Amino acid sequence: MKIDSHQHFWRIDRGDYGWLTPKLELLYRDFLPLDLTSDLASTQVDGTILVQAAPTIAETEYLLTLADQHAFIKGVVGWVDFASTEAPAQIRALAQHPKLVGLRPMIQDIEDPNWMLGSHLTPAFEALIEQGLTFEALVLPHHLANLHLLVQRHPTMRVVVDHGAKPEIRNQLFTEWAKDMALLAQSSSVYCKVSGLVTEAGNDWTEADLAPYIALLVDVFGSQRLIWGSDWPVCLNAAGYSQWHLIAQQLLPNNTQAQEAIFGGNALRAYDLGV
Repeated sequence: MKIDSHQHFWRIDRGDYGWLTPKLELLYRDFLPLDLTSDLASTQVDGTILVQAAPTIAETEYLLTLADQHAFIKGVVGWVDFASTEAPAQIRALAQHPKLVGLRPMIQDIEDPNWMLGSHLTPAFEALIEQGLTFEALVLPHHLANLHLLVQRHPTMRVVVDHGAKPEIRNQLFTEWAKDMALLAQSSSVYCKVSGLVTEAGNDWTEADLAPYIALLVDVFGSQRLIWGSDWPVCLNAAGYSQWHLIAQQLLPNNTQAQEAIFGGNALRAYDLGV
């Protein structure tokens, strides 16, 4: 099964996408399941992981409703306020839906870089682990040291790092990011998404810009813990769906076993998908 491990849907009139403003032009419209089906067909992608884009439980419930209506949505990564005393109960309640596969606090938007290490979040992490969910780490390079500490604190927690932790490709910042990713990759419970990199490279990106970053991810995570994702529709700011899919195929290991793992099999394991 071929899986796109990272895509979004949103409907602007829901009103809970604070980051989504008219200034974003291309993205400032509704993106719904029918908008994606032709891209899935052209790339022969069988299913997707639908990822939250608003910090509300209401949006998570909306995404789960979409998953009920569209069989190609194999799993949903939702949101819960980990800092709330109600978080453990909310996690257990949401986990009753068979298509909830993970949770993603929007760490990149949280001002305190040490937030994820707060002891008050431990009950939420423990509930996530108890329910067999995956922790989706939406982090930036400066969060990686703390993410490593968090993984050490919860060694049985499956972790998926979004977008290679968003390296600053457009500014050619590589060395510190590479060192921190290599350290994080030593934990066998951590997976990493090859997604969102064209966006981080800027509008004038080339394959040569992306190549060293993808090569580093292959080197430290191997072909068994890398997961391809489109980051559609956000990717449209830099590349079309099929264009990014093709570039990823070309820059990742080209043997059949590795491609099948990165473009499908690894997502099944990272999200414990029973499909």
